[in-house]
Amino acid sequence: MTQRNLYFLFPEMNIHSGGHIAQLRFMAMTQSFFYAQPVTYKKKEKDILFLNDVIKDISATNNIYVIHWGPHIQELLTKLKDFNVVYFAHSTGYKFKIPSKVPIINVSKHSQGYWGRFAPNNLIFYLPNEISDKYQNKQEERKIDVLVQKRKSSKYLIEDLVPALNPHCNLTLIDYWVEDLATIFNQTKVYLYDSTEYWVQAKASEGFGLPPLEAIACGCTIFSSLNDALSDYLDPSFNCHKLRVYSKEYDVQRILKAVENWQDNSANIDIVNNYRLPLIKERIVRIFEEINSFFDHQQSFSENIPNIIKNKPFSVDKIINKLKSFF
Repeated sequence: MTQRNLYFLFPEMNIHSGGHIAQLRFMAMTQSFFYAQPVTYKKKEKDILFLNDVIKDISATNNIYVIHWGPHIQELLTKLKDFNVVYFAHSTGYKFKIPSKVPIINVSKHSQGYWGRFAPNNLIFYLPNEISDKYQNKQEERKIDVLVQKRKSSKYLIEDLVPALNPHCNLTLIDYWVEDLATIFNQTKVYLYDSTEYWVQAKASEGFGLPPLEAIACGCTIFSSLNDALSDYLDPSFNCHKLRVYSKEYDVQRILKAVENWQDNSANIDIVNNYRLPLIKERIVRIFEEINSFFDHQQSFSENIPNIIKNKPFSVDKIINKLKSFF
């Protein structure tokens, strides 16, 4: 089996995005076992390889190009059509098709199910995001009753629920990018997260949803939407509460009750351990062993399984409009 070098492609290296940070973590983990380097393709940066230079100088068969940035996937697939490519799937709904010669690694079961439907002839894997060990319950005093991040939050959460809660509890609203939320989560009793509106407007899906899981790891009580990949690990009434239920008054009542009755609870830590580094590394090694074997196979055999998907995958808004047409 050929052991290929890995090149992780990024538009640029300094992006404030959970998906970007997750992809950097994946690359760092693979560097424990393989030769793996970052490559930019939109912007040349100091001491970082640039895609146009790399594909000119390096043998195609001895390398794998790992792509992940949804809006650029179609462009990259065209540019790299003669190379070994792996697609790291975070969000879904961008309406592109993935050739069957391209393995798909999914960060959530939601994405895996999507591509299982729309790329039935592809090699498909599940490799969830890692929860860093810095996200631990430090058993500290919790001065923040309710924590909300403005980023990706719905209008309902920011414009209706926050003002309704504010007079009755110590609420903190974060409206700036935070590199490390672990310290803030350890000061927080209840964390609110509602990303459905954001992703519907983006016509894509929540690729993983790191913040609620990181908050669980730090001991917070979670009120969250359950859209897309959040349902991988959120289990209402058992490790979280469903946010945005029926009326603002009902949400306020339940949140304030959770604040009043809050107690340190480690019962949810078991689910977090499924996303810790040791288990993720085990999966990485096995996945790339099979991917390398698959690319070896492609050198001797052509694809010959009929393609049952004739059209591009539906985007989220098209699925909704299709359903509305029946009513």
